[in-house]
Amino acid sequence: GGFMQPQGHVQVLGHCIDEGHSPQEALDAPRFQWIKEGTVLVEPDMDPVTAAALRERGHDIVTCDDPGTFGRGQIIWRSEDGTLCGATEKRTDGCVAAF
Repeated sequence: GGFMQPQGHVQVLGHCIDEGHSPQEALDAPRFQWIKEGTVLVEPDMDPVTAAALRERGHDIVTCDDPGTFGRGQIIWRSEDGTLCGATEKRTDGCVAAF
């Protein structure tokens, strides 16, 4: 995970907590990675309006086609009623198993 790990955690949790996304929606959402100074890598499916807004604020936006750059994850949540909800990453092989 290294440099991307905390950035990815914040983005996934933000989608769940702030946007109300399901675990799968949060994992599937486009990610970005701050590299240095004003350089930000974005996935090809990043909303062009968001990318343009970042450019207007002075960021150097670079589209990166390597999905491995943006982290990987799986999620298993237990709801208040005990139901398990799982999600797996689209950027790599993986599965969710719960019992």
